[in-house]
Amino acid sequence: MSFWDSLLGRSKPKQANLDALFAVPHAALTLQAGAGFAPTGVGAVCYRENEGGAFSTMQTDIRALLDADGGPAVERSQDGFGFTWLLTRHDAQDVSGLVTDLHAVNSTLENHGFGSSLLCSYVGFTGPDDTPLGLVYLYKRGTFYPFAPAGDQRRDNSLELQVRGLVGDDVPLEKELDRWLAIWGAPGL
Repeated sequence: MSFWDSLLGRSKPKQANLDALFAVPHAALTLQAGAGFAPTGVGAVCYRENEGGAFSTMQTDIRALLDADGGPAVERSQDGFGFTWLLTRHDAQDVSGLVTDLHAVNSTLENHGFGSSLLCSYVGFTGPDDTPLGLVYLYKRGTFYPFAPAGDQRRDNSLELQVRGLVGDDVPLEKELDRWLAIWGAPGL
């Protein structure tokens, strides 16, 4: 940050640390041992799609890369807010493979100059009584937060706070609770 930026009160936003995604397998073990939440093998990357041939080609290349490992095809969908989701599936116990795919998508978008289009990524879990949970990575903040949908556009805030306490030593958590965005319409969650 320059002298003028600090004098005028401007600050640089926190940079994404995509390698933080590789801490999720450890957090998955903590969630399973501490609260009975098991990984579902489902994860997704959310981004705002750009116009133009370069973005379209890159998106096709990402899907081909992820489909090439012999697993199920990557599913592409769009939510009601205009964001695009790329959903990938792995064996529920292969959290590392799932995280590697999510990292590859994020890195590819970033390396091709579309990092500003990235919103978030999530890894899905299911708990007792089939309670859904997503461990969400906010790209622009480089932090994680739990998202526990409770149906009818409601969240289980007490569960989210419980999960925060469990995984706080495993992943960098978003401290500002107002940035814990609801990811309604996230496929697979």
